[in-house]
This record gives sequence, C-alpha cells and structure tokens, in this order.
Amino acid sequence: MSDFLIWFTTGIEHILNFNGADHILFIALLTLTFPIKRWKGLIILITAFTLGHSLSLALSCYRIIQLNQNFVEFLIAFSILITSIYHLANIKNVAKLKIKFMYFIVTVFGLIHGLGFSYLLKSMFETSESLILPLLSFNLGLEVGQLAVTLIVIIISFGSAFLFKVPFQLFKLINVVLIGLFSIYLCIVRFLEIIN
Repeated sequence: MSDFLIWFTTGIEHILNFNGADHILFIALLTLTFPIKRWKGLIILITAFTLGHSLSLALSCYRIIQLNQNFVEFLIAFSILITSIYHLANIKNVAKLKIKFMYFIVTVFGLIHGLGFSYLLKSMFETSESLILPLLSFNLGLEVGQLAVTLIVIIISFGSAFLFKVPFQLFKLINVVLIGLFSIYLCIVRFLEIIN
C-alpha cells in the first residue's frame, strides 16, 4: 500500500473509530444545524470546521503550537457542550441564527479539534522525513470520514421523518440533548484527567 493510502485510511479510521466519538458528535451537531433544504449553510459550516482543524493540525505537527493533550481533549468535549447549548438556545429560531458568528465559532472549534487530531498523527510519523504527504493524506481521510458522518446523520434524519413521521425539529432536539448530556460526561472525565 502506498504512503498516501496509509495516511488517508488512517484519517478515515480516526474519524469513524468510536475512540473518536467526540469528533463524530461534533460533526453530527454541525449537520443538525440546518434542515437539509439549507444545505449550502451546512457546507459552509463543515468547510469552516475543516479550515480550522487543517490549520491547527499543520501548526501542531510542525510543533509551532504545543498544548497539553489532556487540556486539548477537555476543550474538545467543552466545544461539543457549548455547541449543544447554542443549538438548544436557538432550537425554534433556526432562521435567526447568527450565521457569521457560527462560522467564526466553528472555525475556532475546528482549531481545537485539529490539535486533538495532531496527537495521533505526530505519534505515527516521528520517523517520517517529510510531513507534507502525511498531513495532506491524513487530512483528506478526515474529510472523507466527516462526509460519511454527515451523510449518515442526514439519512437517519430522513429515515426518522419518513418512517416514523418525526419532524426535523424534534429529531434535532432529541439528538442535541443526548449529545449535550454525553458531552457533560466527557467534560467531567477529561477535567479529572487534567487535575490528576
């Protein structure tokens, strides 16, 4: 297998692996931001997240940014909690969401998640001479994984609407609450890891 495919599949596996559930949950929250008829907004949100994590992934891999891994993992969980709270606060006012603010915040949260991605990547290529191919390949794999999560959430959303007649607002509310509760658990666990 070529080096490109090794790093590419590692990126996909990192997103779709349940050890990376926090990233799956964040992408699910992004996907739930808008109903599918507002797909352009969804694409821009995912792109903002991608830009953020691509930048910090590169900066961390080149050791320009260095943060404690436990602190970064806590911040990732906290970003999921904040996003859940934001969704709940605006559950009935999707049309009034502050879109530019959301793109900014999602980009910032992408920076945090990119630092989380970088720990795996840095541990794997200590012996690699050039970081360009691993970074590019891994990032492309992450994108494919993110698209897979997005499609799965959309399919489940459509399935619940057509099979069980669950309106999007209710589907979104249930999932945002569940993700928010899980993120509280993650925040507590990861905070305890910082202080121990």
